[in-house]
Formats: sequence, structure tokens, C-alpha cells
Amino acid sequence: MTTYIVTFEINDNTRKIKVKEFLKTFGTYCPIHDNAWAISTEKKSAEIRESFTHLLVPADRVFIIRTGTEAAWRNTYGTDNSDWLKKNL
Repeated sequence: MTTYIVTFEINDNTRKIKVKEFLKTFGTYCPIHDNAWAISTEKKSAEIRESFTHLLVPADRVFIIRTGTEAAWRNTYGTDNSDWLKKNL
């Protein structure tokens, strides 16, 4: 499994909720903040992007990057999230 950071800029709250619900379908995920989530999957970054493009409009922005080199954070959504990030990033 590879862990990716998925960031998104979506101005419509309904679409944003749908994207978050979609990211949960990966099974192994961790919200980093409102517009950035970490997910683990066997898929490649382009496959991840294409798998939820149908939820987006042309003005929405998405960025997906593979993790694995180095990470630091402050003030996660709690101990469980921080532990997940330590384990998977």
C-alpha cells in the first residue's frame, strides 16, 4: 500500500462532502484538515484522481502526491489521527 496526500479546493460544500465521503471508501484514510486527507491504496495518483473526477466541476482543484520522504505537522484532529499519520506517512 502507498500513502498519498489528497488536497482539494472545492467551493461548493455539497461537492466537498461528496469528495470526503468518496475518500473514505479507500478504507484506510486520515483527515489532515478540511481540505487535505491522507489515503492508502494500491492505486497510482492519476488513478485516484480519475476515480472521483465525476464529482468535480472544472473550477475545482485537486492535488495528489505520494508520501514517504518526510513529514511534520501540528495540531491534528486528535491522537488517533496523529498516530495514523506517524504510522503511514
